[in-house]
Amino acid sequence: MVTLLASLFVFGLLIASHELGHFIVAKLSGVKVLEFSLGMGPKFVGFRRNETDYSIRILPIGGYVKMLGEEGESSDPRAFCNQSPWKRMPIIVAGAFMNFLIAIILFSISFTNTGFEKPVVSEVQPNSPAYNAGIKENDKILKVDDKKISTWPEFVMYVQENGNRPLNIWVDRNGNITSFKVNPMLDKESGKYKIGIYGTLVESGNFLESLKQSLIETTSSIKLMWEWLGRAFTGKASLKDVGGPVAIVQMSGQAARLGISTLLYFAGFLSINLGVINLLPFPALDGGWVIILLIEGITGRKIDENKIGFVNMIGFTLLMILAAVVIVKDFMTIM
Repeated sequence: MVTLLASLFVFGLLIASHELGHFIVAKLSGVKVLEFSLGMGPKFVGFRRNETDYSIRILPIGGYVKMLGEEGESSDPRAFCNQSPWKRMPIIVAGAFMNFLIAIILFSISFTNTGFEKPVVSEVQPNSPAYNAGIKENDKILKVDDKKISTWPEFVMYVQENGNRPLNIWVDRNGNITSFKVNPMLDKESGKYKIGIYGTLVESGNFLESLKQSLIETTSSIKLMWEWLGRAFTGKASLKDVGGPVAIVQMSGQAARLGISTLLYFAGFLSINLGVINLLPFPALDGGWVIILLIEGITGRKIDENKIGFVNMIGFTLLMILAAVVIVKDFMTIM
């Protein structure tokens, strides 16, 4: 029951916030919105207010904002297709922007309740790689190799992703910038590479400091996600690093059992992933629409709606195939 409620919360929040972004900006831009829907498939409940239908559908796997003239032509001046590319652009990117905003809010609440770790060393395990290299307590981690470090999770992820490759860790020690060559070791219990240090926990309760950290965390997570996607497209990332709906349900339950703050942090992290993925320049995604609108805005020529629809259909089909592969992978992992 905990897993079910947690997953419904996470999916509902991510989908609702993303579609709400499109919806709000479309309304503010004067575009006629025909329907605001959470979920897919047959309608479960719904109502109509003014010119818009609001509905919740049976399958909790997505949602959509249906605007007049979004698919096909319309003579109505308020139709989406009759707006300038520069007016349609904010409507398209508003979904991802709302995902990032929600992440900041969720991180802020989580950090206020439980605190957060800074990339400042609080403890060095004896005989660990960091200990042997000379890293000490209170060293502030500035960068690893050529990568600037802003948050503790960013540092941990970099270490894990680089395996046993020697790392040059730059620290600030009482105002002196020093570098240490560290050889990470595989922790057999967790199956992850570590160097044997812990970050400094900032106590909870300070909302302004938590808000500042949430902005840093969100920016860092967006960068990390883009970097991971770059590795994925160059074949340097594995399918085992990808999780679909089944994995999200499982992890939502695990996060909920650790407490509401952990669940909120997890939801914020997923919200960032959803926002970044939607901005990919791929047909059927918001990023694909951005490319189309940029072409129209720069050339001053409108692309045929039928061609756009055909390309988006191909893109949507490929996305569904990818989703099916990921779901099968998730089931095989947990079986």
